[in-house]
Amino acid sequence: MGSAQLITRFGDNTAGLSKEALAELNRVYRSLSFEERIRRVYEDFAPEKIMVTSSFAATSAYFLHIISTIRPEQPVHFIDTGYHFEQTLEYKDYLVERFGLTVVDVKPDPDHHQVSLENRMWETDPDLCCQVNKVNPLEEAKENYDLWISSLMGWQTEHRAGLEVFEERRGMIKFNPMIDVTKEQRDRYIAEHDLPFHPLVAEGYDSIGCSHCTFKGEGRDGRWKGNSKTECGIHL
Repeated sequence: MGSAQLITRFGDNTAGLSKEALAELNRVYRSLSFEERIRRVYEDFAPEKIMVTSSFAATSAYFLHIISTIRPEQPVHFIDTGYHFEQTLEYKDYLVERFGLTVVDVKPDPDHHQVSLENRMWETDPDLCCQVNKVNPLEEAKENYDLWISSLMGWQTEHRAGLEVFEERRGMIKFNPMIDVTKEQRDRYIAEHDLPFHPLVAEGYDSIGCSHCTFKGEGRDGRWKGNSKTECGIHL
């Protein structure tokens, strides 16, 4: 039974797919390249119910180039925490113009953000800071969608290394089409298509998030320095 048949069998509420259906989706998609996976998902799921997010970080051009090529009209959700580097916002503007992207800015509750600012929450309670400024706003935005496409790659963290192509997360389907893409494959694609890295990559930043919690370092070593934290929480 193909993935489209499974989805039809379980109705329009794809968030309610059984473990059997998820396993079948993973079986069908596992042998595909990440580009083939993205093309296929727009056939198997209703395109208007698919959510795409991007942090416009280190190598976001890689993921967004593929999305814009396959479905140019796909909205891209950007979590604007209010704490981004100026270079991140410039990189975002550049990619929007180059790829013709439609970006939806997802912002935290103004009052909650102000409390995080006044209490320097990134120092006193970084988990709560992420919850207030990233996780909660995204959870609200996700309510109108059935499937969420992320750009996670397994080599980035130990947690990500254990993820499947399809998973159920908080009542919706999480689709990780690039989860088994290697760093070498990513870099080769970037070179072949002459795609730009985030400007801070050249300065030694491998992973880029909010300015208060991002430092120079390889992989995720520069995130939440001095803290065991490796994820903001939106992918947990």
